[in-house]
Amino acid sequence: MELIAKVEAEALAAIESATTTAELREHELAFLGKNGSISGLMREIGKLPNEEKPKFGAAVNEAKAKVQAAWDAKSASLKNAERAVQFEQERIDVTMPARHRSGGRKHIMQITMDRIKDVFTSMGFVYEESPEVDLFSYNFGALNYPDDHPAMDEQDTYYITDDLLLRTQGTTLQGHVFETVKPPLRRFTIARTFRNEAVDRTHSHTFHQVDVFMIDKNVTMAHLKGTLRTFARAMFGDEVEVRFRPDFFPFVEPGVDYAISSPKLFDGKWVELGGAGLIHPNILENYGIDPDEYSGFAFGLGVERIPMMAYGVDDLRLFTENDFRFLEMFS
Repeated sequence: MELIAKVEAEALAAIESATTTAELREHELAFLGKNGSISGLMREIGKLPNEEKPKFGAAVNEAKAKVQAAWDAKSASLKNAERAVQFEQERIDVTMPARHRSGGRKHIMQITMDRIKDVFTSMGFVYEESPEVDLFSYNFGALNYPDDHPAMDEQDTYYITDDLLLRTQGTTLQGHVFETVKPPLRRFTIARTFRNEAVDRTHSHTFHQVDVFMIDKNVTMAHLKGTLRTFARAMFGDEVEVRFRPDFFPFVEPGVDYAISSPKLFDGKWVELGGAGLIHPNILENYGIDPDEYSGFAFGLGVERIPMMAYGVDDLRLFTENDFRFLEMFS
């Protein structure tokens, strides 16, 4: 019996001294586990005389119950204490301001394209898209290019096959529209275009173009000039002046290049924006549009030129290098 009392006292003292649930778990295994001290007392019964065995077994069970009760009470106490500490450590002050998270922002090119869309849709033009990989016929043949035009040279154009190429201009939209839509019509697109160019401050193999065209009865150069003037002032301010000079493009006749000037930009110097003109009668006839009844204008310009002029950006490569210092300048 003394052995039982000794083991019981050791177990109760160990349990009482435990300061963590992990330590308490070790004591449980040491005293109450399958190979623990109290469980080991039961194996001593076989050594006792038969008349002492019942009394010894009852004493072991009583000791085990006391130790188990003490362990349960201590376990509940330690768990409550540890849970309170954990809650304190993980407590969140809901009255504190939230952590600042940096949000995304539009790229300056997307900002520019959104403004362009707003301007032309406000003038009644409908936005459409055409394939980046297009047929040779839409990129050149449908636009009145002669067979020996230098733009069709492989040095200037990326060919996929003999009949497929990466579009070199947004004007490829015209053929797609003329096949399905009859005049009167107003359409525009913002197209990513590709040419075999060496990359430097002012040139790139990949760039964006705005292409706009309109067909109706009695459309003249006056309509073209008025549209371009309205667009330029919407993008650059009311002080902008627009200049037109004769030029040649296969898909217009007559053709002009147009430039803008503003006291706020480049010290008032003239800066060319793109080419324009009245849609060539050959193109209208090719799509069953009577050039004696209908006429139209078309023009295109480089999208990158607009933010370069508006914000004084002097290197085209900045738009695609993803330098956050540059991109964060615009919002």
